Amino acid sequence: MRQIAFRQALREALQEEFRRDERVFLMGEEVAEYNGAYKVSQGMLDEFGPKRVIDTPIAELGFAAIGVGAAQNGLRPVVEFMTWNFAVLALDQILNTASKMLAMSGGQVGCPIVFRGPNGSAGQLGAQHSTAFESYYANIPGLKVVSVSNPYDAKGLLKAAIRDDDPVVFMESELMYGDMGEVPEEEYIIPIGKADIKRAGKDVTIVSFNKMMKVALGAAEELAKEGIEAEVIDLRTIRPLDWFTILESVKKTNRLVIVEEQWPFSSVSSEIAYRIQKEGFDYLDAPIRRITAQDAPMHYAPNLVKLYLPDIERTVKLVKEVMYMKK
Repeated sequence: MRQIAFRQALREALQEEFRRDERVFLMGEEVAEYNGAYKVSQGMLDEFGPKRVIDTPIAELGFAAIGVGAAQNGLRPVVEFMTWNFAVLALDQILNTASKMLAMSGGQVGCPIVFRGPNGSAGQLGAQHSTAFESYYANIPGLKVVSVSNPYDAKGLLKAAIRDDDPVVFMESELMYGDMGEVPEEEYIIPIGKADIKRAGKDVTIVSFNKMMKVALGAAEELAKEGIEAEVIDLRTIRPLDWFTILESVKKTNRLVIVEEQWPFSSVSSEIAYRIQKEGFDYLDAPIRRITAQDAPMHYAPNLVKLYLPDIERTVKLVKEVMYMKK
């Protein structure tokens, strides 16, 4: 199977949906003339023209509102944020309009829109450009939240998101746009709301999503050198949360470790831990453990960046703790 970059997988998803449905359009900062801040939309202005690939001012609240209004009037916008750190300016439209309109209108007015862009930290960018937002948006009824870790899933889930009749928050990572992965040339769609077992195992379940999947899979590789077979699950979708796949894995492994980039309080791992202890308490041979970002803003200094984010070494140590092995 061919190998393509993460950004190309996203671009192909957009192009295929643009060709399939003339109601789909893209808007955001630098998506047209500059070919996208991360070159996801490269060449799309030339193919589809300025009415469907639209450069916006630096005004997230304004262009998000235009996208929401367009969605409520029959179009299918894809709104690109240069980073989800900037999308807090558009939260009023996402929270108070896009997520609530179907309920407020008694089912008469939907909002089929995709909000997408890179999420979380991307190296030394300082505290104001390094927040992971999955749990923020997953806490809002009416939204679906997707957070992808590889090119294959990115393409299949973005196509599903564009076709979905509900508003979808689609989270990527600046650090993954150049990542290569296998993506088939034929069309495929991945259903929203289904986690994926990326590595089978029998000793412990490790759950993660987005770029922290590299930590989870890296930890599994290190553990395998010591004869520990970790099952690694990529959530892919945060809301709706496929906790059933996690539960079925825990029934087999009896141990659960969660790796995420969120702050610890009220995070995705908090919800997973609650669900699994409620539904699978009798299967657990150890407390559910997690490794998250530090409970503080992420500072610029490289030594503090390293301390702030989960890593393979600490994840391996945590797995050994839940297996009651010597450290």
